[in-house]
Formats: sequence, structure tokens, C-alpha cells
Amino acid sequence: MTLTFRDPELPPLSCAVGRGRVLELPLITWLAVVWVLLWGNLSWANVITGFVVAVVLCLVFPLPSVDLRLRLHPLGIVRLVVHLLWDMYTSGLKVSRQMFDSRPYRAAVLAVPLRCRSDLMLTATAVAVSNVPDGSVVEVRRSNATLFVHILEADDPDAADRARRSVWRMEELTVRAFGDRDEIARVSRAPRPEGDGR
Repeated sequence: MTLTFRDPELPPLSCAVGRGRVLELPLITWLAVVWVLLWGNLSWANVITGFVVAVVLCLVFPLPSVDLRLRLHPLGIVRLVVHLLWDMYTSGLKVSRQMFDSRPYRAAVLAVPLRCRSDLMLTATAVAVSNVPDGSVVEVRRSNATLFVHILEADDPDAADRARRSVWRMEELTVRAFGDRDEIARVSRAPRPEGDGR
């Protein structure tokens, strides 16, 4: 078993143990804290046992490596926040109107293929879309970067197109706020047609 601490490929405060196993100190510390909280008794025995259990868990059940590649673009963040606030306001009004409307709405789940590929951007886009009252993500398919979004007005022929454009707009704003150069180049291109493979 070899320990490698200064590998630029690894996250900070982590070490490689053998092949394909990475021990991250923040995760191990958090698992040890949870262990002590579960026992409800702060003692040296519980702390040491917590660290041992955390290391064993990380070695036996390794988490997949996630390349964050997070970049902060201040102007993009401002645009995203303004768009989110406006979208939350207008969508809240729309949902309130629908609640008091007597006619029934036919709901549907819409598959929206995204252009971004990183786990971070896929997750951030899904969270941003779910923050808006009018759109809720029911599934994220990582294998082909597709969000499945619940829409209420499925009987309206233009509702699906509006929902797709809204998700793609949110994806573009999110990537331009936090993405790297490659992801920004991806969202600059037109979205791929529905059903198009990766």
C-alpha cells in the first residue's frame, strides 16, 4: 500500500492509497463526527473508532471521482441571480393563477437533453431549474446528460417548447456563472435535438 500526498490530480487534503482508492481528509473527518454523534458520547475511544470506521468505509466503498472544475464568473453570477429571482417571481404568479383556475391541467414529464457534460454543471442546472416554482426536476440521467422536468400545461402544444427553452436558458446562465472554458463553449452552441445521442 503506497500513500501519495502531493498528486496534482487529487483534490486538496487527500491521498491515494494503492490503485483507484483516494482518502479525503474532510470526508473522513465528517464521517468520524457523524460516528461520534451517533454514539452520543465524546470520548477518545469513539473518536479513534470513528476515524478507523471512516477509513474502512472509504476504502471498501470508494466514491466515484468528480472533477469539479469550478470557476467563478462574477458577471455571470449576477445574471444568474437576477434571472432566477425574476423567474421565481413570474413562475410563482403563474402557479398561483393555476391554483385558482377551475379548468384541469394535464401534467407531463419532459426529457430535456443538456449540452453540459460535467457532473457539477449538470447538478447545478438541475438545482437551478428546481428552484423555480413552475419547474421541478423528477430525474437526472447522468449517462446522457438529460433532465426530466415535470410540466403542468401539457395540453398546450407550445408548453413543451417553452419548458425546453427555459431549461436550456437556465443551463446556459449556470454554466456562464460557474463553468470552465470548455463548458461555456458547449452551451454557446445550439441545443441538440430531442432524442439525439450523446
